[in-house]
Amino acid sequence: MDILIISIIGFVAFLHLYILWFEMFAWEKRGPKVFRGIDKDLFPKTKVFAANQGLYNGFLAAGLIWSLLIDDVVWRQNVALFFLGCVAVAGIYGALTAEKRIFFIQALPAIIGIILLVYLRF
Repeated sequence: MDILIISIIGFVAFLHLYILWFEMFAWEKRGPKVFRGIDKDLFPKTKVFAANQGLYNGFLAAGLIWSLLIDDVVWRQNVALFFLGCVAVAGIYGALTAEKRIFFIQALPAIIGIILLVYLRF
């Protein structure tokens, strides 16, 4: 895999590890600073829901990290494409339903990774 693709996959994985930490362990403290449009009283009430979302983000990070450890090139690319696709879909959905900036933070890096992986194949 090209160093640029590895870097993008690593970046997206790191981002989702950060999201895991944020949603599982820092939701009540950092959440109101990040999501200013949400009433501060809702953060303690939604802590369990946020932690659940954080766990799913951890699974996305784990899949992306796993893709970097696979020896077989085709299998590695397929796993990376799957998890980058999951991230892209989640980012697009988040942009449509929660915050538009989620597209640029979450979906766009994954889409760039997908484009580069598909380009590498052909």
